[in-house]
Amino acid sequence: MSELRVCVSDFEKEAKRVLPKTVYDYYRSGADEQNTLADNVAAFKRWCFLPRVLRDVSTVDLSVSVLGHNLSMPICVAATAMQRMAHPDGETATARACQAMGTGMMLSSWATSTIEEVMSAMTTSPGHGGVMWMQLYIYKDRELTLSLVRRAEEAGYKALFVTVDTPYLGRRWDDMRNGFKLPSHLSMSNFQTAFLAFSEGNYDKDSGLAVYVANAIDPSICWDDITWLKKHTHLPIIVKGVLNGQDAVQALNYGVDGILVSNHGARQLDGVPATLDVLEEVVGAVQGRCDVYMDGGVRRGTDVLKALALGAKAVFLGRPVLWGLACQGEQGVTEVLELLKVELRLAMALAGCRSVSEVSRSLVRRVDFTSRM
Repeated sequence: MSELRVCVSDFEKEAKRVLPKTVYDYYRSGADEQNTLADNVAAFKRWCFLPRVLRDVSTVDLSVSVLGHNLSMPICVAATAMQRMAHPDGETATARACQAMGTGMMLSSWATSTIEEVMSAMTTSPGHGGVMWMQLYIYKDRELTLSLVRRAEEAGYKALFVTVDTPYLGRRWDDMRNGFKLPSHLSMSNFQTAFLAFSEGNYDKDSGLAVYVANAIDPSICWDDITWLKKHTHLPIIVKGVLNGQDAVQALNYGVDGILVSNHGARQLDGVPATLDVLEEVVGAVQGRCDVYMDGGVRRGTDVLKALALGAKAVFLGRPVLWGLACQGEQGVTEVLELLKVELRLAMALAGCRSVSEVSRSLVRRVDFTSRM
């Protein structure tokens, strides 16, 4: 019988026990020495709260509007690839959990369930109004790229999150050592046979995914490709992978509808800042002209509150969702989301915030805890 799971790390410990090593390593690992991976989590410890008291927090409202859709909380699910490696139901289980929790899910282009299957799972499940968004890579084959966009539009997805930090795949040592490839019984379900190559063959010096990316993803993409994409879709476009104010301003110049501050879960360039550490710079550069979101390192409700205080409209969860999925499928994902929702509500109440709109920059202060040692 499983031990009581009271925090996200409990889910990860259990997931490590139940997942094959190559799968756990793929989900968990970052690039190179994984310095940024550790710093994404550690960054939250560099901030402390300055709570207000005697504020009547008998009722705390977590609801928020994200891209025009009302969600029950500012906690959404990030795109994570190949979820059927974690559980047979994969992305469909995650979609049902998001619907049950009334929040948003971003589907990876590299999902092991189809665009249509995942939307069907969400819309046929009981819940409080979840929403689906599509994560998109720009492929060398532009017609293939547009076919994904068309399918997302027809299925009812509400926005495109375009990943802009992956012209090549980062060096992930664990995947290289493991010769990682997609298990033979699974496939990238949104592509034809030509795009399933990395589940086959032998990879002596690299992971199958790195080989796949080198063959399929266009490393020549530039800002003009955002213009190109906007001409071919009516969906809002959010750029995913911005880490500085200059790129944030450039994104606005090209008409994006939102910015996701992300370092790809520290899986691309090791040595970049933790996302929390650059969030304020991006928010300041944007000056309210579009919403800013953040992912990376969020493990508890207090992390969510700190990100909101520094200007994020909502945060996106990656690995914690996978740990819940590995532990107990849909129920496990629901438990993770509910856990973080409960933690966030308590953190807001103890900080004197009765709604997300009351969370402000004055709530947090950066502090060097190491100087106290």
